Amino acid sequence: MLWALFLIVIFIGGAGALIYLVTRFHKFSFIRKIGEKNRFLSWLAAAVPVLLLASIILYNTFAASVVILHTALFFILSDLGSAVYRRITKKERSQKYYAGIVAIVLTVFAMAGAFFCAWHVFRTHYEFNTVKNVGNIRVAMIADTHLGITLDGRRFAEQMERIDAENADVLIVNGDFVDDDSVREDMVEACASFGRMKTPVIFVWGNHDRGYYNSRDFTGEDLMNELERNGVTILKDESILINDTFYVVGREDRRTEERATVEELLAPLDKTKYIITADHQPGNFDEEHEFGADLVLSGHTHGGHIWPSGYFAYWTGENDGIWGLYTRGDTNCVVTSGISGWAIPFKTGTYSEYVIIDVYGK
Repeated sequence: MLWALFLIVIFIGGAGALIYLVTRFHKFSFIRKIGEKNRFLSWLAAAVPVLLLASIILYNTFAASVVILHTALFFILSDLGSAVYRRITKKERSQKYYAGIVAIVLTVFAMAGAFFCAWHVFRTHYEFNTVKNVGNIRVAMIADTHLGITLDGRRFAEQMERIDAENADVLIVNGDFVDDDSVREDMVEACASFGRMKTPVIFVWGNHDRGYYNSRDFTGEDLMNELERNGVTILKDESILINDTFYVVGREDRRTEERATVEELLAPLDKTKYIITADHQPGNFDEEHEFGADLVLSGHTHGGHIWPSGYFAYWTGENDGIWGLYTRGDTNCVVTSGISGWAIPFKTGTYSEYVIIDVYGK
């Protein structure tokens, strides 16, 4: 619901931003000179760069909205900065629209950075200690691949080679591996990359994995079959004991009506073992701490994806975290920003990542 509201705001804001940007480009001196001879042509000239921006919609509707909104934001900030500067220096308004030039430069650098942060996959490392006699544990986690946005099957396989070289005890694929825009070819190639790994792989369902609209060329069952064919363990409200030292508890997607409670999943486990809960949505940190989880791993939020969108679900209590490390007593809760993201090939205020966690015990 919050995402739907956010998208509505983006589209409405984008429409208003287009009109606003036409008025900004009309302030450039070379366009104003056109207006001295023909006012209509000057406004038409001002609309051309805005239409070029809007043409990004042919590539990706959401990308176009993000670029347009950020461009408008930097024009607003540049105009405000220019007004403050003139007030302080007592200088007259220049005939040249320097604030507009600054806005364009800022937009280019900001969007280039946002593009890089979405497409480049960073390595994020955490270290935790435990009093439990479990030795040392290394866990790798990815979430929110949403195959086809920034990672197709081939590029995903390259990232799995990086992760396999980490020599983790397990890789947890923590939901939203695919979405409704993913295609079978990428799904099959990505699943095959798991089969080539020496690292054991565990898969947990996310809200997009089974599909919402039946619009793609494979089903959730097809995905499950490909994962199992490549040796991936799928946990649906189940736990598995690894190396006789730590559990991985894989929770079902939150929208599944029959999902087991945290108590039902954790209460029967041997608490002398280290307990890792993999829950795609970060929404039950308090309960997971109460019933004995040592480490809770989540995704779903994309680290906010486009700032400040992630904060709305956090402030309303829908999610217990946005990105990074949260604690509940002695329980560490890690929310990843995701190895990619949904629909929008930019990330602002966050970046794509895979997570490596080292746990040091007795």
